[in-house]
Amino acid sequence: MNTTDSRAEVRFNVATSPSLSPFYKGRALARLADRLVDGEIVVVAQEHRSQLRNREAAAARLHEILTAALAPEPRKRRPTKVSKAAVERRLKEKKVRAQVKRNRRPDAD
Repeated sequence: MNTTDSRAEVRFNVATSPSLSPFYKGRALARLADRLVDGEIVVVAQEHRSQLRNREAAAARLHEILTAALAPEPRKRRPTKVSKAAVERRLKEKKVRAQVKRNRRPDAD
């Protein structure tokens, strides 16, 4: 039975980190509010048997989380209207298609 404890935990204090500017610190604190414990984010990894690999996995996960939290907001979608020419083309094609189907019908004499 394997009883080795290879669990790794990585902690990063967002609130007191000198590596983040006040702007990014505020953004990270707002976006990670539900994951923070006293301003600190904790990432745990225990999927590997080696503690070193678990540390690397936890650090990589922390990097992904922070990158996503610090990324700028996506641009808002600007709604657009269908052009008049496109509407006319669609209606013309519908009329042509309807005429083709009408021509396939047997005469109702």
